Amino acid sequence: MKIKNLFEEKKTPVISFEVFPPNEKFTLDSLYETIEELSKLSPDFISVTYGAGGSTRSRTLEIATHIQKHYSIPTLAHLTCIGATTQEINSLYCDLSKNGIQNILALRGDMPHEMSQETLDNSDFGYASDLVEHIRSQDKECTIAGAFYPEGHKENNDLMDLLHLKHKVEAGSDFLISQIFFDNDIYMDYVEKMHKIGINLPIMAGIMPIVDAKQIKRICSLCHCSLPPKVERMLERFSESPSALKEAGISYAADQIIDLISRGVSGIHLYTMNKVDVTKEILRRIEHIRASEKNLSGVEGEV
Repeated sequence: MKIKNLFEEKKTPVISFEVFPPNEKFTLDSLYETIEELSKLSPDFISVTYGAGGSTRSRTLEIATHIQKHYSIPTLAHLTCIGATTQEINSLYCDLSKNGIQNILALRGDMPHEMSQETLDNSDFGYASDLVEHIRSQDKECTIAGAFYPEGHKENNDLMDLLHLKHKVEAGSDFLISQIFFDNDIYMDYVEKMHKIGINLPIMAGIMPIVDAKQIKRICSLCHCSLPPKVERMLERFSESPSALKEAGISYAADQIIDLISRGVSGIHLYTMNKVDVTKEILRRIEHIRASEKNLSGVEGEV
């Protein structure tokens, strides 16, 4: 299924998960066990990311194909373009298409440590919008998602970031997924700015549960995400107690999601970090909200 159709067919927010490929600490068998359990939570789609610096591309294809084949859950495969030639992108996209992957998250990507400036200069794609435009020129029917930073990209100011985002949309994006954030007001303010400049696609809020203090601080420093005082206090109070931080993090994520649903978001994209128990508990805590939404949309359909 093309993910872009989900936003048209569902009257309730789309719920999706992101998983990452195996690494030295997380084996392929462990990942497949994780996917097996996540599939039981009935996400609307699952996205499969690359490893650091755009590595594990072949594994991303393998995992995305596995999800669609065994669970009939639409997958969103990450595709980065930094340092890539048109020929390389065409080859990667051809492999995805051959395996029935119809949904792409088009990203510029971070520069790998081993990539030379010469390779970067010879790249045919300077921005994610270039990748979106190229894929759309090759395939008019596929789903292309784009990413955005609710607090602006670290390389741009707020205005330039919005203009780049609009260009990405005009190049052929079908929907957008946000990077992580912990302040819903900041997120909604940015979405309002997007609407004011004519960006009216479905927009998904990216949520990452706080279960590891060091991990969250590292990720926030990389993606230009601020920590509200409430979160800072939580990290300080529970940093020496993993179980307490995990419980507090689950509660915070669930509260974020409930608030976002009440504000009418198109969807929630959970960065699961391959943690089934955390994902399962968050969905359990918001299930009454989701059930009420489904009942309401059913009543509306009968009117």
